[in-house]
Amino acid sequence: MSEARPFDVAIVGGGFTGAAVAYHLSRYRPGASVAVFEPRSFLGGGLAYDDRDPAHRINVPASRMSLVPGDDTHFARWLSATQAGRGDEAITGRDGALYPARAVFGRYVAAHIEPLVSEGHVAHIRGRVEEISYSGDRWTLATENGTTVRAEIVVLATTHPSPDPPQPLAPIASDPRVIADALLPGALNQIAPQERVVILGTGLTMADVVASLDRLGHLGPLVAISRRGLRSRGHSKIASDPFGDFTMPPARASRFLRQIRQTIGEAADSGLSWHGVIDAVRAQAQTFWPTLSPDAQGAIVRHLRVYWDVHRFRIAPQVEDVLDRKLADGSLTILSASLLDARKDLDALTLSVRRRARHEVATLSADRIIVTTGPAHAKILSTHPYLGALKAAGYVIADHLGLGIACDGESRAIGRKGGVVPTLFIAGPLARARFGELMGLPQVSEHARRVAETVSNALAAAARDVAEVS
Repeated sequence: MSEARPFDVAIVGGGFTGAAVAYHLSRYRPGASVAVFEPRSFLGGGLAYDDRDPAHRINVPASRMSLVPGDDTHFARWLSATQAGRGDEAITGRDGALYPARAVFGRYVAAHIEPLVSEGHVAHIRGRVEEISYSGDRWTLATENGTTVRAEIVVLATTHPSPDPPQPLAPIASDPRVIADALLPGALNQIAPQERVVILGTGLTMADVVASLDRLGHLGPLVAISRRGLRSRGHSKIASDPFGDFTMPPARASRFLRQIRQTIGEAADSGLSWHGVIDAVRAQAQTFWPTLSPDAQGAIVRHLRVYWDVHRFRIAPQVEDVLDRKLADGSLTILSASLLDARKDLDALTLSVRRRARHEVATLSADRIIVTTGPAHAKILSTHPYLGALKAAGYVIADHLGLGIACDGESRAIGRKGGVVPTLFIAGPLARARFGELMGLPQVSEHARRVAETVSNALAAAARDVAEVS
């Protein structure tokens, strides 16, 4: 093991969240030494934006995607100045907005963090963290290749965990015809054009899978199933401002849903779509969510989350067009059904499902099964050795909603005994049980900025303490 290099801050994860924290921290405290652990060759891509499939597009118009909160057109201006979308004939959606490929947004983030790396303000450590321990007022981080770092503050900006296949799929989960993680590079390349494909899940990832298969020339039947059969909605044809006041929502999930529906009706009376209402809930969530009791939060997550997800996380018009076309020509079917069991033979994979509306059991035969049920956030602490070690040492615990890692209002980790760990921060979607809305890019960007500001203040306070002692 090499000698530990000293840094003020170590950030675990160099996707958008980790890169954004490093970027803003360099602005708040230019003299701070920052290490970012990221195995990829560049910072800022991560799971979401190191995506080379041109069919996968940003879900938010370019004019609302930004590394810099408060400067909504930051990405759009870069896109125009660099002509990074040149040659993409489908970049403009039917709403007139630009929806470039996700990899383009990754290049944008990388372009702004790379100067900090080349100038030595940020160290990009290309290795996976295996262990994090605390001793002598410092954290020690060790990678799989033997690199070690000592840091005063650690920021966990860990990526989403892989999907957790439904339990009824267990008997065939190891079969090579089952694709357990559709986001892995090349995961869909071996699917033949005429193969029958069953997709478990009907959300954003399902939409991406269908768009990818369509780009690859797949012609066979596609069946996507989920318990409610809800697909992600598209964007409004006419942009509108947020509509409604949800700063004091009812504590009960049923009454909150009633308030949202009533407000959607009021919006319709004013000639507006439901999109502005959901945008208002999203924008105000980080204000009202912490005021709700844990029981109320739990009820909302259990009963309303599935409806929230399909309205909040919208798909790009280009992807929506693919789904609409395939639904219209019958090559895509979306079923509301529950998976009961699975079995295999040499010729096919067979699933038994219970249809929700008809309460009948149906059998589906497939040549391939693709799991798109979403990240297994509830199991995050068991997905990386260093998180397991932090949990065992009492520095982190799972949040009360099964969405990620527990933290306080300043994003500091909450330990096993309920106390705050003042030099360990949780950044990005894994902190959303505390903040309510941390999956969309605008909210993640703002949260990364706030974490960077808090870390900067902590470093400044520590520097003052040292000065006073000396």
